[in-house]
Amino acid sequence: MDGMKAGSQLKERTGGQILADALVAQGVTHAFCVPGESYLDVLDGLYVNSDRIELVTCRFEAGAVNMAEAHGKLTGRPGVALVTRGPGACHAAIGVHIAMQDSTPLVLIVGQIPFEETDRESFQEVDYRRMFGSVAKWVTQIDDAARIPELMAHAFDVATSGRPGPVVVAISEEMQKRRVAVPDIGPANIMAAHPSPAAMQQMLDMLDHAERPLVVLGGSRWSEQTRRRVQRFCVARNLPVAVAFRRQSLFDCRLPNYAGDLGVGADAGLVARAKQADLILALGTRIGEPVSQGYTLFDMAGATPIVHVYPDQAEIGRVYRPALGITAEMNAFAEALEALPAPQAPARWAVWTQDLHAARLKQAEAPDYEGPLNLARELQALEKVLPDDTIFTCDAGNFATWPNRFLHVAERQEFLGPTNGAMGYAVPSAIGAKITFPDRCCIALVGDGGFLMTGQEIATAFQAGVAPVVMVFNNGMYGTIRMYQERAYPGRVSGTKLTNPDFSKFIESFGGHGELVQRDGELVPAFQRAVASGKPAVIEVRMNPEQVTNRATIAQLRAQATKA
Repeated sequence: MDGMKAGSQLKERTGGQILADALVAQGVTHAFCVPGESYLDVLDGLYVNSDRIELVTCRFEAGAVNMAEAHGKLTGRPGVALVTRGPGACHAAIGVHIAMQDSTPLVLIVGQIPFEETDRESFQEVDYRRMFGSVAKWVTQIDDAARIPELMAHAFDVATSGRPGPVVVAISEEMQKRRVAVPDIGPANIMAAHPSPAAMQQMLDMLDHAERPLVVLGGSRWSEQTRRRVQRFCVARNLPVAVAFRRQSLFDCRLPNYAGDLGVGADAGLVARAKQADLILALGTRIGEPVSQGYTLFDMAGATPIVHVYPDQAEIGRVYRPALGITAEMNAFAEALEALPAPQAPARWAVWTQDLHAARLKQAEAPDYEGPLNLARELQALEKVLPDDTIFTCDAGNFATWPNRFLHVAERQEFLGPTNGAMGYAVPSAIGAKITFPDRCCIALVGDGGFLMTGQEIATAFQAGVAPVVMVFNNGMYGTIRMYQERAYPGRVSGTKLTNPDFSKFIESFGGHGELVQRDGELVPAFQRAVASGKPAVIEVRMNPEQVTNRATIAQLRAQATKA
């Protein structure tokens, strides 16, 4: 880089160029943005680095940050997004909240007002430390151009250390224009926190005394090797494995050890058996509200022994008091697992594991739903033809419980979804995933409500030259809210009905490929035609609005509410 050449004098650069060079120094390969006049000099710096950083122009700031968040989930490196001040930063806030609750490394760069205008309520002025203070790991503002390399390096360190998460960096127009001579700063060489041998032995001793253990996998920044190592450990000991909310990627859900997902819409049978467990191995998960079923799954004082492995000590015991807390980065913990001696004989809890897996298989059986389209069977047919490295991105909504229940994510597949329940995530994150891994099949799973929140980002796919497949599950309503509405106020429908366009024609207006699925046997051929088109595609799946969940109809919910 120009600012750091061995044996030569440092050259002066603008702050905007220094910041762009700082991204290069940190190994950034992609950045997602909605341009703004508040960071023109950074954009110019990225122009100079266009051979090293692919700048993706998006249509809405929330979409740009969700694309960056998906990039961070998939690579383990901080996703980078750039937005303008005021409205741009406000639009981006939802992506920051997603990254925080999902523990995804992310760096958001915000152009700021001229420094000399601070505290005058200048045009688009916002105090970003106050605005993002509760939803980001760290928020800073660069008020000295000479400190850009230092603060940017620290931003990347914070985003990836301990519990990963989002960092927000604001930089004013003057700092971008000011010329200074400073060296670039690359990534720090940091050894991850490893578990002690004593802790690993204590965990094994606790396993030896358990009759009904249950492993719960969660968290972020698991490498492929870590997934394989944890999987080998669990399979060798015949341990039942559940995944945390939207963490299906962490375990091969086709294996006989798989017990299901603990999250929103979890199988009641799995929840009941988790309460019967006499040892919980919580690996990488915070055991948050969705996983703990609203903090009802375990006793907070520790009646059920929990071994909690997490990279941030502050999270261990924050809600549930563990019998053993192990502060370790998950990839380092998995390395320690691999070094453990192999079990001498099959564990005595084999029947317990078989029971949990049998319950999972039972609840994954497709019921005989009324109507021309049995979505459960269609999803199971689709699963059989998908590439073994497919990337799923899933929105929030009742539709999401269908793939959770009826699809099984394989070892090399990825499943991305917002654990904070944010709608509008699936489409931009699928685009971000496809840009990150253009050779992999990327499928967005989204409801009709969520699609019309960020569906316009499909334009970004065309501009970037990538072709994700978007499956829109259309039931003409905000289904989750309608479900709760029918439970609390049966028959009193208010604010949840939707009027939708023809989604297949929507994508065709861009020059993409559209499909409409209404009957059994249509989904797989529609998907195959969509992929063969080589274009961004939308498959509209017309659902029976009466079947508001995969377990109950509106009539059934009303009847239950009336009895109550």
